[in-house]
Amino acid sequence: MPKALLWDFGNVLVRWNPRTLYAQVFLDPAECDRFLTEVCTMAWHLEHDRGATFADNRKPLLERFPQYEEQILAWERRWPEMFSGAIPETEAAILALDATGLPQFGLTNLSSEVIGHMKSLSPAFDRLKGIVVSGDEKLVKPDPAIFQVAIDRFGFDPAEVLFVDDSAPNIETARQMGFDTHHFEDPAALRPALEARGLL
Repeated sequence: MPKALLWDFGNVLVRWNPRTLYAQVFLDPAECDRFLTEVCTMAWHLEHDRGATFADNRKPLLERFPQYEEQILAWERRWPEMFSGAIPETEAAILALDATGLPQFGLTNLSSEVIGHMKSLSPAFDRLKGIVVSGDEKLVKPDPAIFQVAIDRFGFDPAEVLFVDDSAPNIETARQMGFDTHHFEDPAALRPALEARGLL
């Protein structure tokens, strides 16, 4: 039975999708698709997670795509609109595990500039004993180095920790480092996975 749990956040504890915002910004779905695949791409956004500031990271885009200035600025200015709330099954699991005394931690790819907003979305964040934020460390999952930061900071043996993430590459890295893992694909499958390990 795991002695601790390490959670990812985006699309595990809270729902995050840039389309939640940009479907409101662009009336034409095709233009929305073009913007998210050619302008504010996920590869571009990953630099926020790696520690780049919103201000620095948007400068090249504003120079290259001046016609999209308002939409590019919206990535930061309307950031909260990319979220659509907490995932109830995960929220309930964290609260239930907290009641058992199981230590829980977080490991998230996220800009340091917006971690405060994310934590405001659910009381479950307050039940975690520590969080490693990629933007603070200038490292991103699935790089093993950021997992090692969590191991060193929280003082656990990966073999005694269950890691929950929605990304298959992140899960694979964690598995190779010795973590027990649960690939979060269906919220309804979370509690059975915890029960199977004797955690609930």
